[in-house]
Amino acid sequence: MAELWFWLVSVMVALYVVMDGFDFGAGALHLVVARTNEERRTVLGAIGPYWDGNEVWLLAAGGSLFLAFPKVLAAGFSGFYLAMFLVVWSLILRGIALEFRSHVQDTLWRAFWDAVFSAASILLPVLLGAALGNVLRGVPLDASGTFELAFFTDFRTGNPVGILDWFTVLAGLFALVALAAHGALFLAWKTDGPVHDRAVRMARSLWIAVVLLWIAATAATASVNPAIFAALPGRPLGWLFSLVALAGLATVFTGLAKGHWLAAFLGSGAFLLGLLAATAACVAPVMLRSTLDPAYDLTLANAASGSHGLRTGLVWWCVGFPLAALYFAMLFRIHRGKAAAAAEGEGY
Repeated sequence: MAELWFWLVSVMVALYVVMDGFDFGAGALHLVVARTNEERRTVLGAIGPYWDGNEVWLLAAGGSLFLAFPKVLAAGFSGFYLAMFLVVWSLILRGIALEFRSHVQDTLWRAFWDAVFSAASILLPVLLGAALGNVLRGVPLDASGTFELAFFTDFRTGNPVGILDWFTVLAGLFALVALAAHGALFLAWKTDGPVHDRAVRMARSLWIAVVLLWIAATAATASVNPAIFAALPGRPLGWLFSLVALAGLATVFTGLAKGHWLAAFLGSGAFLLGLLAATAACVAPVMLRSTLDPAYDLTLANAASGSHGLRTGLVWWCVGFPLAALYFAMLFRIHRGKAAAAAEGEGY
């Protein structure tokens, strides 16, 4: 049951990255792909129906982690306290910027909130990517099941480690570029005109950068935590999801070459989903690695809730997950077609 819940939590985290990732990417790029107020309203109109709903997956993943692995959630929240505050404030600022920019029809007002929206959209992938880097590298988890991290120390990956070092910065940069590329494909699919043309050009450049950074991040991960790749030969799911990621990447470049923007966007989602799922397959059964002593690791065996709670939670998950999936399916169907800027005074 603990293994099943590990995969349920992993799937919801991956879905959050794929779903909220495209509006992070669109936000990070919107000052580049959109030059005029009309064009920026087009970008915001493209992500407007989805961005707040996409954050449901983050809440669902956090709630599931609290239900199934409360020790991991407790250790993570206390250890990453500062980073969590930065994530929360960035999420708040994105929402405020989206809602406030059109409240006053003034160029300076709108420019300020556009800058806030872009900055928060850039910061969030970096923070979330660095968080994944910390999980892969390990944290100074002690016998009490807690840890403390400075924001940075000497930028080495050995003790004493900090939230930021060369590896976690690389992970954050890779996350930013990958999600920006994901968002560029979403805008290429959902917009037309100058915004579409600029998004396509950005996507072609960004996906080359994604491949290069992926190779660098993979080599760095093998150096920092060799156990991940040592486990791969015995993990069939790891191979399966690695193939999904590679197939997604091939679909991205094929879609870009042929102008099939939806196919390229779906390939981008498959790449991100496959990459995260393959990582989860190789990390398990360790959920939070200790850099002090492997005996202090939080694993599926020592961090899971009782079997009764897991079984009861599974019943409710089987009710809630299909409802959420149906909601998003209906949302994409209702808002199918190209996005356009709303009339002045309406929408974003």
